[in-house]
Amino acid sequence: MSASPLSHKVVSKKEWDERRAELLKKEKRLTKEKDALTAEIRDLPWVKIDKNYVFHTTAGDKTLVELFEGKTQLFVYHFMLGPCCKEACDGCSFWADHFGGFRYHLPQRDVSFKVISRASLERIQRYRDRMGWEFDWVSSADSDFNFDFGLSLGEDREYSGSSVFARDGDTVYHTYFTNARGDEFLCPTYAILDLVPKGIDESSFSFPLYWVKLHDQY
Repeated sequence: MSASPLSHKVVSKKEWDERRAELLKKEKRLTKEKDALTAEIRDLPWVKIDKNYVFHTTAGDKTLVELFEGKTQLFVYHFMLGPCCKEACDGCSFWADHFGGFRYHLPQRDVSFKVISRASLERIQRYRDRMGWEFDWVSSADSDFNFDFGLSLGEDREYSGSSVFARDGDTVYHTYFTNARGDEFLCPTYAILDLVPKGIDESSFSFPLYWVKLHDQY
């Protein structure tokens, strides 16, 4: 009989407790290092936004400052869905499956959350309805927003990422941006897979997220 793919070393409870205690020390150190890193992120200098960007929303056109909805902080996920994209990005959709609770909890900490894409609002709404999502997703079509922030290159190349903005009255500042693996904090599924015996288990694939499908296609 072949060995189980989950075969692993088995020890006594006493040895397990000792090993776990040593590992916990490393986890605590990593947590403190992460706290120090996020403090540096918040200490980054800001860039003032001088252009008057306008976005198409289900409540009518809104400026960037209006996307704050009275809050002083705005978190934006840049979703890869452009006017020339035949399909929405599987990876962005995977991330977006985890956004459901943001609209309840982030406003309690003075943060507005928006997803922004360059596709038309009509197309965004069709896809959002298909996926059953309820977060605010607005269109940057007819503005330079995606191009100015490096999320669109040409008419058919779109990129994803996360941006943070802050406002002082009607003056808006760009305070942070990350993409690629920097966005993994948005995905609790990855955090859970990191802890199970097989891990994320993507090493045999040609690229990360190769296994991911739209949730209505599994």
